[in-house]
Amino acid sequence: MSARTEFFTALSVADALAGFRPQRRTGVEGVPRDEALGRVPASAVTSGHALPGFARSTVDGYAVRAADTYGASDGLPSYLDVLGQVRMGSVPELSVRPGAVLQIPTGAAIPEGADAVVMVEHTQVTMPGTVEVTRPVAVGDGIVRADEDVVAGAVLAPVGRPLRPQDLGLLAAAGVTDLEVRARPRVAIVSTGDEVVAADTQRLAAGQVRDATASALAGLVTRAGGVPDYRGIVPDDQEALTATLAEAVAENDLVVVSAGSSVGARDETTAAVDALGDATVFCHGLAIKPGKPTLLAEVAGVPVLGLPGNPLSALVVFRMVGLPVLRLVGGIERPAPEPTVPATLSRPLASAAGRLDVVQVTLRDGEATPIFGHSALLSLLTTADGYVVVPEPATGLDAGAAVTVTLYV
Repeated sequence: MSARTEFFTALSVADALAGFRPQRRTGVEGVPRDEALGRVPASAVTSGHALPGFARSTVDGYAVRAADTYGASDGLPSYLDVLGQVRMGSVPELSVRPGAVLQIPTGAAIPEGADAVVMVEHTQVTMPGTVEVTRPVAVGDGIVRADEDVVAGAVLAPVGRPLRPQDLGLLAAAGVTDLEVRARPRVAIVSTGDEVVAADTQRLAAGQVRDATASALAGLVTRAGGVPDYRGIVPDDQEALTATLAEAVAENDLVVVSAGSSVGARDETTAAVDALGDATVFCHGLAIKPGKPTLLAEVAGVPVLGLPGNPLSALVVFRMVGLPVLRLVGGIERPAPEPTVPATLSRPLASAAGRLDVVQVTLRDGEATPIFGHSALLSLLTTADGYVVVPEPATGLDAGAAVTVTLYV
């Protein structure tokens, strides 16, 4: 199938994400726990023992036998002997016996003989060595069991989910000091076009534009846990692009080409991919606006993503399609959900059935206002607070319609 034919049989974004599933995965490396934030466990991390490992109090109060408190009330308290106090960080030296209690702080170990803890707020000391209990407790009240947090052998951190701060805390509690994680995906970023010049170019000649897309793509890659590998700017020349892609494929886990993917005289990316050998073009054309001229391919097992030339289109497509591929290659099986908020549309949105429309919006007081402009205008993205997706079957959305805004953070 030619690239031109593929373009006119554009796939839906959902079909592209379901069908384009490269087998490429990054390698495995060991990292210290304190350097593992955001990293992806290569295998499930399990606990070698129960947590907290001993029964402990969840409140300040008195360790008791629950039966000694049954029927207690403000008008008829239970009078119990205070045998002493449980100290933090040590095994209790005393035991609780019928009619007697031990004072205990939050987090201390439950002494032998006790099966509940009465909160100090429900007690009153009326004379030395005696406490009044004014509320009954049931067995287990005020206590965390030895394995209530984590049972021995339980999964502390599942495979395929990036580690969060709370995950590191649980790993620390379990005594995990090192773990094996997926290496960060290396992502080659290739810019193309005779008119594109380096971003640090101070004086532009007529017809030249600075390479803005590469910097934005690098930021998206970094935020997603990847390592951007900027490969510079390639002119509109198939042989030069083929050589650049060959080097990029050999040294990276994902290759992203910005511009050069629209069907027509400057459609160099597909030709360059075909020239490499061991290449498969999955599709050339997505039913999405902006971003229709998108290429998905594999070369020697490495996914290659050809993006539209316009910056806004390129970044929208990379968010919608590139980031899922990047996460897949990096071993992320359970990505964190993107932050969203409900809103209502301030004005109607027109759309074409059979195409996913991604519309930039500003958000004020629960109202989403669409921002319109040419896909070459990068300022639309910097102005937007997020975006709204108009699904493929819809022919538009009415003013006042309930929508979900995916936020830029």
